[in-house]
Amino acid sequence: MQSKMISKVKPMLEQSIKSLYCNSFPSCFKVADLGCSSGPNALQVAYDIIDVVHNISRSYNREPPIAFQIYLNDHFQNDFNNIFQSLPSFYERLREEKGERFGACFANATPGSFYGRLFPTNSMHFFHSSTSLHWLSQVFFNY
Repeated sequence: MQSKMISKVKPMLEQSIKSLYCNSFPSCFKVADLGCSSGPNALQVAYDIIDVVHNISRSYNREPPIAFQIYLNDHFQNDFNNIFQSLPSFYERLREEKGERFGACFANATPGSFYGRLFPTNSMHFFHSSTSLHWLSQVFFNY
């Protein structure tokens, strides 16, 4: 179900990143995935975002960012070790599909509730959440 939802919203993801990325081409693109979980789809959103940024860079005849910082967020109880064990194959997939000129990608765990502040002001370029925001009882962001 989660994989289907991720693929269904990919056009909206592309449009959002295109709007953001057309105004600014940061050398290090920083993304937070709120409620990333720990299953097989945990890194799919990160891959999709990197793919979209690469495609947009190519279409604007620009170099892609030299680095991506991916902040994976979920509750403290989440098994981030599961995600970290899948990182070598994730990095290998990026190298194979994006080529040797692909820049660095750094994945970080940011455990905690997004009801409060998780990141410093102006530290992210893009926030993503596919299935966790429906749990909010009110909408508010301090970023």
